[in-house]
This record gives sequence, C-alpha cells and structure tokens, in this order.
Amino acid sequence: MLVRSNVIPWVPAALVAVSLLTTSCAGQNDEASAPKSSASASAPHGYVEGAQEKAEQQSRLLLNDPETGDTRVLDLITGKAQEVSQRTGTTGLTTDGRFGYFRTSGGMHVLDGGAWMVDHGDHVHYYRAAIRDVGRLPGGAGTRVRSDAAVTAVTDEDGRARIYRRAELEKGKVGSPRTLPGTQAGVVVPYAEHLLSFTDNGQDAAQLAVYDREGKRVASPDAACEDPRGDAVTRRGVVLGCADGALLVRETDGAFTARKIPYGDDVIDRERATAFRYRPGSDTLTASAGERAVWVLDVTERTWTRVKTDPVVAANTAGEGSVLIVLQSDGSLHGYDISTGKQLSKTKPLVTGAPEAATDQSAGPVIEVDRSRAYLNDPQGKRVYEIDYNDNLRIARTFDLDIKPVLMVETGR
Repeated sequence: MLVRSNVIPWVPAALVAVSLLTTSCAGQNDEASAPKSSASASAPHGYVEGAQEKAEQQSRLLLNDPETGDTRVLDLITGKAQEVSQRTGTTGLTTDGRFGYFRTSGGMHVLDGGAWMVDHGDHVHYYRAAIRDVGRLPGGAGTRVRSDAAVTAVTDEDGRARIYRRAELEKGKVGSPRTLPGTQAGVVVPYAEHLLSFTDNGQDAAQLAVYDREGKRVASPDAACEDPRGDAVTRRGVVLGCADGALLVRETDGAFTARKIPYGDDVIDRERATAFRYRPGSDTLTASAGERAVWVLDVTERTWTRVKTDPVVAANTAGEGSVLIVLQSDGSLHGYDISTGKQLSKTKPLVTGAPEAATDQSAGPVIEVDRSRAYLNDPQGKRVYEIDYNDNLRIARTFDLDIKPVLMVETGR
C-alpha cells in the first residue's frame, strides 16, 4: 500500500513521545504491554491485560469489499494496512469504537480492531492490541448492534433483542446472551448502566422503556415516538429519532427523563433525519435532510438547523464550531458554516465515478471524523483520503489500497 502526502506527512505525537502521558494519570506505566496471567493489585492504573497503553489516540480504519470479501485494517499511526479474514456478502459495517460488526444475511461477524479508548471523564486511556476474529452473532441483514463498556445489544429486524457481555468479546469469544423480553420498536441502546428502547404495542406511537442489565423493565418515562429511526449516544444523553424530531433521554441520579426536540415545521418522511453521523464524544449530530440539504442537531442547545447544499452523498462534522463536511454528487467535499449555511471551502473531485448515498440496499462513501482529521473512502479509486478539516479541507494523506474500500468505519476513538 502506498501512502502519499501533499505536505510534510502528519505524524501523531504518539510516534515521537509514546512514553509521555498527557492525562491526569501521570506517573503510571505507559507500556502495559506484556500479557500476564492476571493483573495484580500493584498493576498500574489503566492496566489492560494483553494491551499496550499509548499517549495518543490509536485510530484504525476497518475496510471491506462486499463483492470479493477482501478486508483490511488500516493503521493510521503507521500508515500500513493489514489483511484479515475475508467476509463476503457484507451488507453493512458498524463499530462501537473497538469492534467491527460485519452484517451479512447469515449473521454478524465480529472483528476486534485492536484499538480503543476508555473515557474516565477527567482523563482518557488509549490502547492498542492484536487484531483478531471474535466470532459470529446470529441475525439477518437487518440486525443492529449498539454497545457500551459493559454490554453489547443486538436487535434483529423483528424487534427481538439479545444482550451480550462485553467482557466476553474482549476475551475473543461471543459468549451466551441474555434475551430482552418483548418486542422492541427500534434499536436497543445501552446507556447509564441500563437499556433504552421503545416497546412495540401496536399503536401509532411507541412508548419509551428503560430496562436494567438483567432485562427487567424499571422505568417508563412519559414519552412516545412515532416511527423511531436513528439514535446517537452523546454526553448530553441519548438522542432517538422520531417522525416529528427527536427525543433526548437523560439519566440523573438514577432517574430517566425524556424531552422532545421538534423540527419546528412539518417535515415530510423523505426529508426527516433517520440516521445520525457525528464525531464520537460530540454533541453535534448530522443527518440527511433529503437530496439537497443536511440536518444539524445541536444537542446542547436542542435546536435543528437545515443547511441547504447541492446533491448530498455523505455528511459529518466534528462539532464545536467546526465546519459541516459534505460529500456531493460530483465527488468533491464542501465545507459549510453551520450557523449561516455559507460555503467556506471546496475540494476538487476526490471520489471516482458518480458516488451515490448509501441506502438500506447499497453502500456508499462515508465521512469518518475524529478530533483532528476526517477520512473519506473512494471505493472505485481504491483509496482513502485523510482530510484536515481545520485547514480548508486540505488533503493531508492519501492511502492507496489493493482493495475497493466499499465499507469503512474508524476504531480507536
């Protein structure tokens, strides 16, 4: 694989100073690397058996070509791609920050991407470890996966949900699930040591329900949602998409509350937000608003902004005053000021051919965003672009690959 750069290559600080920790865990052993039979009482704070702790984010891209099954893990620190087991017939690829979930008609194949972070609120730990296959979770093409630090919730297209222990996945095995009772309308979302979902009661609007980790229903906030689609976990709570806007569900001292964030105007079905893209840890969400616009939801301010664009293929933003990044149908990236809707920057066409937005039946290019860079996959061109969104969408690096990266997610964040 060839890595090309238009300027002096961007080198993460981790390559120059991996022995320095910039978090409040100063003084701990940064190299918790050598696998040990068990962690003793004297193990450093943040120790994870079999993993190396690093000073900087250890981002990796999981890439897959559904037609050939070719799969790669692109290490964004070293710039090298590693070949892993083939996965043909993949209809979707998602991640929870560490594990990649390759959705097929025969189940969900789980890959440990070997890079993750643990957020303790006042400081963060970054880890890297070996890449390895974990196993297969049962489910069809419509199966959806959501995780937190303790559990992974798998919801199939019929609304049945199974809960897996995250610790088992971290050990390299699937383990035995616990079944959530009843049928869910929408996906089950782990949050605040509980599970959020909508109950399918056959009525026009589904009712919000809160379950504990054992599957017992413990709360029923007075909140309903018509046709729930789309979800996101933010620092302000969980956002759940509804036909007339979104619900923001929050937990405070063990109590769960829900507040509606309406669009403000009537929105037709094809222009509502049904899938959110955002930087993990951000409170600014993006979603398609039809063919020529993008929704931006500010969770902190609880407001929707509709940014008009040319035909949209993909969109994302880092939030916190950053530009809205939009891939348009000519293959170029455009940067917009979210508050004014003004276009601020534009690239030359980057994606080969005439890219189309992803649907339930097809994949399309995506924009992955972290704290300093954005990543855009060009399937037909067999490459991935690294974009500096703080510098007028400058192309920082180009990764030339030996496969078509049709599906892409970023781990390690």
